[in-house]
Amino acid sequence: MRRARWLAPWKDSAEKPVVYHCVTRVVDRRLVFGQEEKERFRCYMRMYENFSGCRVLSYCLMGNHLHILLEVPPMRVGGLTDGDLLDRLRAIYPEAAVLLVAKELREARKVVREGLAGELYVAAIHERYTYRMHDLGEFMKTLLARFTRWFNTRHARTGTLWEGRFKSVLVEDGLASRTMAAYIDLNPVRAGMVTDPAEYRWSSYGEAMGGGARGDGKKARAGLVRALMAHKGYEADARHWAGAVSKEYRMLLLAEGEERLKEVVGEDGKRNVKVLRKGMQKVAVEAELAQLERSRDVALGRMLRCRVRYFSDGAVIGSRAFVDEVFARCRDRFGEKRKDGARRLRGSGALAAAGRLWSVRDLQKGIG
Repeated sequence: MRRARWLAPWKDSAEKPVVYHCVTRVVDRRLVFGQEEKERFRCYMRMYENFSGCRVLSYCLMGNHLHILLEVPPMRVGGLTDGDLLDRLRAIYPEAAVLLVAKELREARKVVREGLAGELYVAAIHERYTYRMHDLGEFMKTLLARFTRWFNTRHARTGTLWEGRFKSVLVEDGLASRTMAAYIDLNPVRAGMVTDPAEYRWSSYGEAMGGGARGDGKKARAGLVRALMAHKGYEADARHWAGAVSKEYRMLLLAEGEERLKEVVGEDGKRNVKVLRKGMQKVAVEAELAQLERSRDVALGRMLRCRVRYFSDGAVIGSRAFVDEVFARCRDRFGEKRKDGARRLRGSGALAAAGRLWSVRDLQKGIG
């Protein structure tokens, strides 16, 4: 019997973000994602993001697999208005289909005045679509199925495209979501495809910096702001990206190799720090030298250059308190001998994550 997916016990609360790292692979791990396929998948991803009410915080589309850091907010109290529902439908349905639903809703609203049957009629129309909204499984299922239909038609094939059930890891907002976003954006760097993640178009950071083939990167920047700053109350707003948020994230992404710090005093009297990295271009970063010297992001950045299996198989990733809370509220998933939830990361993630990131699973093999 298939094990139930780890879902946040507070998934219906508006007070605490619910974030998941989702990973899925192409069947037989074949390299089928070319430029056309990646652009098409990103297009569908944004469409279903608008439809579902879920937020893509970070993503990366590789040749045979993909990563999505997804926030799943609860449906707002009272549900959607008819107008909101129709706007959501326009994200994935043609206008002719939306007009038919609008007509059906108008007729149902006339019946509402006649009693309870009318209210149930309206609710049934909404439920026909809203069951696929604000839900992790429905978002991934509908997105992957839609892309599969396009891919099979485009390449004259039939059958499944995906290796199996997608994996998901519950991620705490704050350090854990920030680290996971960087881990996702660094996929093409780990694969040796680029040296700077900004050069890879089919990732959240690449889209945020370059805009991609369509749009101006606003969605990607807004998602990254939420991934990095949700714990401080920041909403998904691209206007927060400029300045310290983008600089700190780039420092985390580039914190790798042999660093040499050189302090330079500019004409304005401010201290700038040039960070020279082996195998990369010189990157000038405005920051206080003392902050850089005591930053632990360098260690995290080095860790993220390695495969960290906990990030795809750890089930729950976050602070010790966060993991223990999820464990306590999902106690029935474990045997009686298990006393607490948080487990230290081992392997390549042991040093950088020590005391900062924990997993609910104690992985034994393939941890790097």
